[in-house]
Amino acid sequence: MLGPRVWSSVRQGLSRGLSRNVGGRASGEGRKVDITGIYPPLTTPFTATSEVDYGKLEENLQKLGAFPFKGFVIQGSNGEFPFLTSSERLEVVSRVRQAMPKDKLLVAGSGCESTQATVEMTVSMAQVGADVAMVLAPCYYRGRMSSAALIHHYTKVADLSPIPVVLYNVPANTGLDLPVDTVVTLSQHPNIIGIKDSGGDVTRIGLMIHKTRRQDFQVLAGSAGFLLASYAVGAVGGVCALANVLGAQVCQLERLCLTGQWEDAQKLQLRLIEPNTAVSSQPMAAKGWGGGGRWLYVLLIAGSRAGPGVPTHSLPFQKTSQCGNSCASSENLDFRQS
Repeated sequence: MLGPRVWSSVRQGLSRGLSRNVGGRASGEGRKVDITGIYPPLTTPFTATSEVDYGKLEENLQKLGAFPFKGFVIQGSNGEFPFLTSSERLEVVSRVRQAMPKDKLLVAGSGCESTQATVEMTVSMAQVGADVAMVLAPCYYRGRMSSAALIHHYTKVADLSPIPVVLYNVPANTGLDLPVDTVVTLSQHPNIIGIKDSGGDVTRIGLMIHKTRRQDFQVLAGSAGFLLASYAVGAVGGVCALANVLGAQVCQLERLCLTGQWEDAQKLQLRLIEPNTAVSSQPMAAKGWGGGGRWLYVLLIAGSRAGPGVPTHSLPFQKTSQCGNSCASSENLDFRQS
């Protein structure tokens, strides 16, 4: 992480409007990164001794590299970032950057509970290869997270970030739903380029798109379960856990929507709802103890760093087995167009 002197230097330099460029990828005022497309949110594999398994992480990237994704999201909910140390979070970014195709975007979750910690993490992630920062709202003191507080937080982060910022709204995990008017205000910041919204409220997604239509602001659906509906109201892509296991089908749904083949898109969307639910709709308690990683362990050889007294195999076998049987291979689902 950044020491006090480096932090001071970054703050002073960026506040003077110095040009920002990391790894040859321009960002900042006047140029906005195009984030349209599908992104799988990667899991963070762990060994039996709770160390990050970088070898398995690279194996997963090799498998996912076969699909036409726009890029990869790391350290979202599926990545179990609350269980990682600061050094592990940065090492994961570095390893993924080295292992993934150079033409793909790397979107890294850099959110922390304080503004300064978020800025430090964002700057550090940019230094080790992140193209875009996906920033979760502080939520421990969510009762104090007024619109003014959220605008202040995100504005400071965006002002000092050397890479573009995407807002991250996941109320099921944070208990905090970013107000639409707050999002609209933040959309005017030149370094805030979009939002990943996992709330599942398509009316809200459509309202955000409508109210930010004059801004170069991009909205990503946070689940394959409402991907078609989000495209229908103007979303530009999705960060979909289901893409980890049915990447071809999620990308096919994207293509059908973009080419206006809505009848076929509807048929495919309906077929994806059940496997998407199996992958992503675990109770908060399960997710809090690494449920996302355990769910995808069966599918992508990913372990999980469970909480105290919760073994990594604690997810009921019946559900884990069901998920594996229904999602691990597209051979178990009929995705042919009728």
